[in-house]
Amino acid sequence: MVATNEIQQLVNKHLAHAGVVVQPNGVIRYVDTLLAMVEAGEGSGIVPSWALAACRNRKVVMSRLINPVVNLDLYQISDRGKQLPTGTEDFTAFLQSYIARWAGRAGIL
Repeated sequence: MVATNEIQQLVNKHLAHAGVVVQPNGVIRYVDTLLAMVEAGEGSGIVPSWALAACRNRKVVMSRLINPVVNLDLYQISDRGKQLPTGTEDFTAFLQSYIARWAGRAGIL
């Protein structure tokens, strides 16, 4: 089965690179559904870091993936038909700098 979900594609890529072969029973597309299934004892899952807040409200254990370390690219998006407001470039530069500092302190970069 070819994964259409970008997170699943990333997981599959890293599993293949590590030489791990898995035969999933299915792919769950919604984080809340995945968390509920894991909480019910129906397997395990891999979630992006933005899902950690939802994990904290569930009876699940979170573990950072460290072998291999998986990086996820972030992109800024905007409405193609609208001019960005004044200050957007300054905010973007601040946010990039802040994320780089945070990632450095967290040992991600």
